[in-house]
Order: sequence, then structure tokens, then C-alpha cells
Amino acid sequence: MRFWGLRVGMLIALLLAVSMLTFGAMNLLGDPLFNILGPIAGDTENPENLAKIQAAKEQFYLDRPLPERYVRWLGDFATGDFGVRFSASGQPPVSEVIAERLPRTLALSGMAMAFTLAIGIPWGVWSGSRSETARDRVSTGVAFGLVSIPNFALAVVLYYVVGLRLGWLPFRFDAGDPFWQRMHQLVLPALTLALTGSAIYQRLLRTDMITTLQEDFILMARAKGLPRRHILFRHALRPSLFSVVTLFGINAGGIFGGALIVELIFGIPGIGTLFVESIYREDFPVVLALVMILTAGFVVMNFVVDALYSVIDPRVRQ
Repeated sequence: MRFWGLRVGMLIALLLAVSMLTFGAMNLLGDPLFNILGPIAGDTENPENLAKIQAAKEQFYLDRPLPERYVRWLGDFATGDFGVRFSASGQPPVSEVIAERLPRTLALSGMAMAFTLAIGIPWGVWSGSRSETARDRVSTGVAFGLVSIPNFALAVVLYYVVGLRLGWLPFRFDAGDPFWQRMHQLVLPALTLALTGSAIYQRLLRTDMITTLQEDFILMARAKGLPRRHILFRHALRPSLFSVVTLFGINAGGIFGGALIVELIFGIPGIGTLFVESIYREDFPVVLALVMILTAGFVVMNFVVDALYSVIDPRVRQ
């Protein structure tokens, strides 16, 4: 219990630190009244406009000191109230705006993680079992190339070659059909995110497999006549579980962050496009909510990794 209590305390402290830094940074950008009211905020001579300005200040606590505003915002956020958008054309609840777009980003990230594991683990095991061969050298060269290419550059190449020129996969997201009918349109963006991650898995597992396959228990398994696939995936892969779990936690955060950029290239109306739009419009409530949600996601992923560590090896809890 002490182990889990310490981890939860560290996670809460991290969320509080990120919330304070983000809230302070957002309030350094200028007066949000212009985003809330539009040109009215600059017309202080009209009594009717003055009344609207005062009402907006009271609604968003803009007439209160910064520490008090932060405490009020944090209390509302903790209860699930993310506030409303800073927009002169309308002020829908931030939670509704995020709830509309979040499933697309989660679907893209989940599909990319599945592709990463499905490609990277067998690739690494295969390459490690054939070390120092011509096939292994080609495989390693491809992996180095994929690791060196940024996600946004790889996305542009796949968008043009695979989607636009060859037409093998859909390259634009159609927002008109029901979401579940458009899952196939996420395949190319998900592959874009997965290729780099799978190459990292290849590099890690290849090294581990080369070392593990020289151990005595592997030689014993071979002497018993066990099938090659059984030896590779049941015996040789098991010692690499710590490395795989660690990399999964890091890669999951990288995929979710990369999804924010890939969404812009492939025209997916998800969290990434919403985040960029909100920063451009200085829509503080949306930016704050998204930063906290993304941070919480990374924190929870690290928490899951720690939990998996303790399951794989209970000595980690001590």
C-alpha cells in the first residue's frame, strides 16, 4: 500500500504543478475579453457594452486576483466543470466540445498502438534470431531509417504516395458519415504513427534477443527439440518483458502526442486540430482542459506501467 500511495501522491503533485504553470502562462497572453465579446470589449464608452463587459468579468472571475481565479478554476475542473469556450459567436461547454472530438483521437491512438505492437514485436524477434545475416542488416537499416524520420515528414510522404498517388488507402477523413463507419479512414494515419514506434521495438528487442538466445536455458530448450517459434516467443521473449513494458509506456505517450500533428495533415477533426485552433484563438478554457487531460493521460499511462512492473516482478514494490 505504501508503494501505491507514494505513486498516487507523486501523480497528484505533477498534475497540480502542470495546472499552475499552464494557468499562469495562459493569463500572461493578454485580456481574454476580446475573445469572449469581440469588438465590444474595446468600446467602453457605450453603457450597454460596459454592462456586458462587467457581466463577462463576473462570469469568468476576471475581476478577481489570479490566485483566487486559479483556485476556483481548479475546483470546477476537479468536479468535471471545464467551463465554456471563449468565443464571441457562442459559448458551448468545453466538455461537450472535447467529448465530440476525443473519440477520434483515442481511436487513432489505439489503432496506432495496436499496429506498433503487432509489427514491432515480431519484427524485433525475427531480426534478433537472424543476427548478422543479410536479412538482418537490411532490416536494421530500415529500422534506423524509420527512427530518423519525424512523424510529420513520414505523414506527408505516406499521404502523397500511398494515399494520393497509389490510392491504396483513404487519405482524408470524411466527417459526414457515422464515426464507426469511418474507422478504415484511420488506417493510414495510424500506420504513420506506428512505423516509427515499431522500428524502436525492433532495435530494442533485437539487442535483447541476441543476448538471450545465447543463454543456457535456450540451449536446453533447443536440446529438448522444442519448436523454434515456441523457443522464441515463449522463452526468449519473456526476459524482455520489462523492456517492452517500459517502451510501451514511452511509446504510448509519443503516439498520443504525434497524433496531434498527424490529425492536422490528414484532416482528422480530433483533439490535435482542436488544440491548435484553441491556441490560435487564445481560447483559454479549452487549452487548459486539453493540457490537463493530456497530462493526466501520460500520468495514468506511467501508473499502468508501474502496475505492470509490480505484476511482472513483485520485488519492484519493495
